[in-house]
Amino acid sequence: MQPRNMSMSGVVDLAAVKAAQEAKAKAEQTRAEAARQGGAGAVSPADLVIDVDEAGFERDVLQRSAEVPVVIDFWAEWCQPCKQLSPVLERLAVEYDGRFLLAKIDVDANQMLMQQFGVQGIPAVFAVVAGQALPLFQGAAGEQHIRQTLDQLVQVAEQRFGLTGLTVDPDAEPGGAPAQAAAPEGPYDALLNAAAQALDAGDLGGAVQAYKNVLADDPAHPEAKLGLAQAELLQRVQDFDPQKVRREAAEKPADADAQIAAADLDLVGGHVEDAFGRLIETVRRTAGDDRDTVRRRLLELFEVVGPEDPRVIAARRALARALF
Repeated sequence: MQPRNMSMSGVVDLAAVKAAQEAKAKAEQTRAEAARQGGAGAVSPADLVIDVDEAGFERDVLQRSAEVPVVIDFWAEWCQPCKQLSPVLERLAVEYDGRFLLAKIDVDANQMLMQQFGVQGIPAVFAVVAGQALPLFQGAAGEQHIRQTLDQLVQVAEQRFGLTGLTVDPDAEPGGAPAQAAAPEGPYDALLNAAAQALDAGDLGGAVQAYKNVLADDPAHPEAKLGLAQAELLQRVQDFDPQKVRREAAEKPADADAQIAAADLDLVGGHVEDAFGRLIETVRRTAGDDRDTVRRRLLELFEVVGPEDPRVIAARRALARALF
């Protein structure tokens, strides 16, 4: 997992940075409103694991995701792997001390939620952060893998959305009001908001420059790196003739420029594996400067999708094999 688009479809959404900004602003507004209403307080460890049904999903998951990452455990009583996984998730929810909330959904009683999330088998674990959903893993994963996934989730939630989690008081009574943490304004919020507004207005050049301004001061800023990669991709393809690009790519399989252009179109269309596979195959077919040009573009596309995405990890291995 990584700071990138959080969608259940798995397709690259090139408006992800704008959506993240909007979700972050909404989350901050929700926390501020709750604070004004005097809702601040600590929760008990027992409140970190909740049962959720269709009727309470909006309140217990979507609304709560504006203050804390909500991990969803889809399970059923008859599912033996669920009986192995669920206790681990429940224990980690307490151990992580409010950095995420665990919502347990019985699929037998909540078929509609199962269908909405596209669950193909259980156990299945998803997360919702600031109203945006993403798949985490399926099956009874090992604890080390679960911890790594949760660590990445918590990091994304804090860096992209300012969600610092809940305050847990071991002595608090179960059912207490959740803590509302004030979200301080980040040093680059104005620039990131300007980039989001430029994307909304179709001003790709303005968005690119805004992200570059952030990176000039903080070269490792994750949201700006992601935003720049996506805005530059959109900028490259905005004047493409798709039919011409694909025709040239089909006619010139070893032409670096033709394959790079087609890969950009593949990615914009959400065909992630096709884009990566095309450029990896081109690396095999080319040499010298052309090969290095293709390799560098592939690395740029990895940034668009996110370095922790399984498709990126698999493509990196394939690229290493093609190069060496």
